[in-house]
Amino acid sequence: MQRGDWVSGLFLFGYAICFSFAYTGLTTAVGALILFGFVQLTMIVFALSSGERPKILEWIGLVIALGGLVYLVFPGLESPPVLSSILMACAGIAWGFYTLRGKGSENPLADTAGNFLRTVPFIVMASLPFIYQMKASTNGLIFAVLSGAVASGIGYSVWYAALKYLTATRAAVLQLSVPIIAGIGGLIFLSEALSLRLIGASFLILGGIGLVVFNKTK
Repeated sequence: MQRGDWVSGLFLFGYAICFSFAYTGLTTAVGALILFGFVQLTMIVFALSSGERPKILEWIGLVIALGGLVYLVFPGLESPPVLSSILMACAGIAWGFYTLRGKGSENPLADTAGNFLRTVPFIVMASLPFIYQMKASTNGLIFAVLSGAVASGIGYSVWYAALKYLTATRAAVLQLSVPIIAGIGGLIFLSEALSLRLIGASFLILGGIGLVVFNKTK
């Protein structure tokens, strides 16, 4: 039975389209900083408004992890275009709310599939102005399916499954591990060089996450 809902589907679509258009005018580093910054902001504001009260060590962990992210992307920072920055901020907000809506998921795989299917009408409408510029290739379609239906679909399902065990604050901070995971993937699959910056940022981000996740203060 199909699950998911239209509101979550709209947030998922909003994240994807804002993210895609934003990166036409942003560097990878600036885009990552804006995106993850607004994801954290959205989820932590929601957590506070819902009555969550993060402990002092959780706040310290958040600051350390965000500092690690800034340190990781700092060499690529430059003054970003306003429109692209706004779009990336909207992508972060949309992903924040999409994540928050997954906390109550009882069937993460079915909910993710349902949410993906509900993005289709929005995608079709958004594509109409560009219909005459579109070109498709076999390789492009294969990679689109692998990155979307397989990698993203499975990844989002696993994330939804984990959310029920996390507070909004912890879920927000855990997502700061994504740039580190991407960096490690670059080392393994793309033979990218291991830098002291990646090592230092990893210690900061993972250390900050550790303070948040393993904090036992009542």
